[in-house]
Amino acid sequence: MQTTRIKGLTIAALGVLFIVPDALLVKITSVDPVVFLFWRGLLLAISFFVISWARYRSRLVPEIRKCGRKGLFCAGAFAISTLGFVVGMKNTAAGNVLVILNTAPVIAAVIAWAVWKETLPLRTWVVILVCVTGATFMAVGEFGKGDPLGLLMAVVAATALASNLNVARSKPDSDMSVMLMFGALVLAGVAALLGGAQMPSARDFFFIALLCLVFLPTACILIQIGPRYIPAAEVSLMLLLETVFGSFLVWLFLGEVPPKLSLVGGVLVFSALAVHGWTEVSRYRKARVAVD
Repeated sequence: MQTTRIKGLTIAALGVLFIVPDALLVKITSVDPVVFLFWRGLLLAISFFVISWARYRSRLVPEIRKCGRKGLFCAGAFAISTLGFVVGMKNTAAGNVLVILNTAPVIAAVIAWAVWKETLPLRTWVVILVCVTGATFMAVGEFGKGDPLGLLMAVVAATALASNLNVARSKPDSDMSVMLMFGALVLAGVAALLGGAQMPSARDFFFIALLCLVFLPTACILIQIGPRYIPAAEVSLMLLLETVFGSFLVWLFLGEVPPKLSLVGGVLVFSALAVHGWTEVSRYRKARVAVD
């Protein structure tokens, strides 16, 4: 059991490391959000298919069927969470969106408790609360008055993310990552209907392709696999690391110096997750010694 938890935490952490360049690569492109959304969905769909086919080959179709209706839900929730994030960012201050998205671990834990009666140990709740507080500190610097639509879509994004991970958690014998290609296609289709099917400049296309053909597909698949081994709340908790490392990359390459409160929040998030990881590894080592 402890081995499974370590595996899940490792997979989720690796997924987060691959998603870290997301904020930086989005910021250095100058395309309209709906155009970015179209290419993000289309290129991700291609990437997800190639990776899934490489993993399963002739077993891909049976694996997709095995996911059933829950797989379709995960695909739809993936599309909705991405759409909600982009629309939220476009219609309100980034800080407002980040604060709401940072509640995803709490939403995931509540959904798991209410629907599947899955509870988390007290130590995990403490880590969640510390991390959410730290991530909120990081976002406070960008607080601003925003359109109610943007705030609503941020809530939709956080809820869809938490729901997706919980549903994936409820069927650990199925690999829900093979369903992500369908969610990405839906995303591209919606963006196309909104006029996003336009060709960006060569420079912007290079960065979008780098993000959507290399970093994001690897990250999304690893994060989607994570709930097979650990609770959805812990997977979404690991995603808060993106706020820390993503802000660091933006500062490093674009010179956007974060305010002091953001630095305090980043230290809180990183420290809490580091202690959490160290505790789990220690518990695993003790369990192995006891067995031996």
